[in-house]
Amino acid sequence: MTDMIRCDWCGNDPLYIKYHDEEWGKPVYDDKVLFEFLILEGAQAGLSWITILRRREGYRKAFADFDVQKVAAFDEKDAERLMNDAGIIRNRLKVNAAISNAKLFIGIQEEFGSFADYIWGFLPGKKPLVNAIKTMRDIPARTELSDAISKDMKKRGFKFFGTTICYAHMQATGMVNDHKIGCISR
Repeated sequence: MTDMIRCDWCGNDPLYIKYHDEEWGKPVYDDKVLFEFLILEGAQAGLSWITILRRREGYRKAFADFDVQKVAAFDEKDAERLMNDAGIIRNRLKVNAAISNAKLFIGIQEEFGSFADYIWGFLPGKKPLVNAIKTMRDIPARTELSDAISKDMKKRGFKFFGTTICYAHMQATGMVNDHKIGCISR
């Protein structure tokens, strides 16, 4: 039996392996999951993804199971509660951005019918891009497409969604498949 080949970045951490095998690069068209990753990717800014994965359940509890309507209704009292929640990254700018982004997310749902229709609309035929990744060095941190999506979302008022975070969101939600050639999850 041959060894299973995985992308190098997940290493031997069981949580990272599970995320790699079951989620990363798999297309997501569900607005609730897209909102979850919007919050998680924004929280990740400046930190490692494994740090966020280890706190994912904390985020789920703190952010009303990623119910965008509930998060959009959070007020200053909720923001203070979040700032005292050790289960999440307690950064006031990120907490306030998550609440503000929830309101903007709903605006996009109203304008486009769903957030999925909006964000996937940047891709030809709303189909994932599959990149020919041979080594981890081949994975970009950003692309012209992530630049365009990020620019549009920033224009709409989104915070913590620069082009690098946008590209990570695209990878997490399967808009791009950056699994290396030969990977079991490709």
